[in-house]
Amino acid sequence: MQRNQFYHKVLVYLNSLTSIEDSDFTNLFTGKKSNEIVLHLDQNQIIEDDFLGAKIFWINEEETLVLKIRKADKRRVLRPYLQHIDTVSDELDEKKWELKLYVNVVDNHDGRKGRWRSVPFTHPSTFDTLAMESDLKNKVKSDLHSFAKAKQYYHRLGRVWKRSYLLYGPSGTGKSSFVAAMANFLSYDVYDIDLSKVSDDSDLKFLLLQSTSKSLIVIEDLDRFLSEKSTAVSLSGILSFMDGILTSSCGEERVMVFTMNGKDHVDPAILRPGRIDVHLHFPLCNFTAFKTLANSYLGLKDHKLFPQVEEIFQNGASLSPAEISELMIANRNSPSRALKTVINALQTDGDGRGALHIGRRSVEEIGEPSGVFCTEGVNAVKEFKKLYGLLRVKSSRKSQSLDLIGRQN
Repeated sequence: MQRNQFYHKVLVYLNSLTSIEDSDFTNLFTGKKSNEIVLHLDQNQIIEDDFLGAKIFWINEEETLVLKIRKADKRRVLRPYLQHIDTVSDELDEKKWELKLYVNVVDNHDGRKGRWRSVPFTHPSTFDTLAMESDLKNKVKSDLHSFAKAKQYYHRLGRVWKRSYLLYGPSGTGKSSFVAAMANFLSYDVYDIDLSKVSDDSDLKFLLLQSTSKSLIVIEDLDRFLSEKSTAVSLSGILSFMDGILTSSCGEERVMVFTMNGKDHVDPAILRPGRIDVHLHFPLCNFTAFKTLANSYLGLKDHKLFPQVEEIFQNGASLSPAEISELMIANRNSPSRALKTVINALQTDGDGRGALHIGRRSVEEIGEPSGVFCTEGVNAVKEFKKLYGLLRVKSSRKSQSLDLIGRQN
């Protein structure tokens, strides 16, 4: 079962019509602004539209949209009307007033509802709020921007229009916030795959089939699942998911993001170019990142205690950005007390933790489309019948060739 992209377009279009207010029932949602109310069509309700002088009605059945149009008008307006929906929906998607976070659920054999459930994606993280070196931040933003505009370039090269990121580093170093910043920068929905709820390799492919374009496909803690063998998905299944035939056919305009605590013990086949385009290391906090956090959380650009903090970092002590930011939040009413608390934590809990992470960041140009780069080191990253003819636009369609799709390893 693959999601019907046109079903999504029609739904976006119908929810934008002012006539939705005339429906007997509508679903009310809050928008991005606190005083904004968004109306969505309820099930089994009818919404009216006008196009080229013809009256058109839509009925929202369960996972199916039924279009009713007079037979006398059908030949004249049907095709241009559907083209009109396609155009308007694309324009609305460009504005993307509401991103969504999708999570996969255990298969209950109910093909109508699919395997994804969604909630509004409201994570506030942006590249401006991340504790990241400005030059690296600009490289990442430039890479994502180039990818989003590179459809024709990828197709001219005979490549799938997708991008793959690996984010690796200790817990609390900002990998999840970075994913949220990517989604907000691109205005892409997020599909967060929980491998513990995936039954086998085919099930993982099925989840990709039901995802949509303009999306981030995220698998967190991939190294833990592979090492503990706590999932029914095999290494071969992961490799096929990353760049197999199915991904080549259904993975257009997607950014895949994989997170790990470390990559030293991961099979090199997973890390090769083509499967992973961009490697980003998320180390423990250093003094540069600390100053960014102090500016964001405490409003401090400088302080008399900064030299002492810098000296402690130079001696090899470190904490994760999450640990330092929590100390700052707890003491935000007194910046001096916050800094003293951080100093104490570095001296007691962080002694020596940063010694293995001190190093210079290097950027390697690999020569892939859109300027692939690989970063290493401490300064890298910190943080959707009679009178009338009936047309049905269903939310999904069956793919009879699924079992015939091979894997590319």
